[in-house]
Amino acid sequence: MAFPDRIERTLELAHRPERVWAALTTAEGLGTWFGQRAEVDLRVGGQATLSWDSGGTATLTIERIEPPRIFAYTWPIYGLPAGDPRRTYVEFTLEPTATGTTLTVVETGFAQVPDDGEHKSAYRGNTEGWTSKLGELVAYLDGQA
Repeated sequence: MAFPDRIERTLELAHRPERVWAALTTAEGLGTWFGQRAEVDLRVGGQATLSWDSGGTATLTIERIEPPRIFAYTWPIYGLPAGDPRRTYVEFTLEPTATGTTLTVVETGFAQVPDDGEHKSAYRGNTEGWTSKLGELVAYLDGQA
């Protein structure tokens, strides 16, 4: 049986690609909608570190940058132990439209997690997470008007 390997979400945003790009790639942007604080070394091979008041952190390794169109990173798989080398790949694609930007987010790499409950937990956790976090991205962008 094949397990889902991909989460994909598309949003129509009423903001220019440059504004959406800044929300995705700066410490101010990521530290507001994705985490509560962020540090960003915006270069291929650089890292972005997100942190939350709860004590949680996430480290993203930047894999692709094509301003203001494509931003991609790898990060740990939800639910796996700290230090597990497996990662998923997340890619944001921004397309300008007459009214703003079409943002597509694709996360892949869940198939590398075995079917012993870890796959279901990781996939479900990130599916729910993207629903929540993309809502926070929209609220952040709309609040910047």
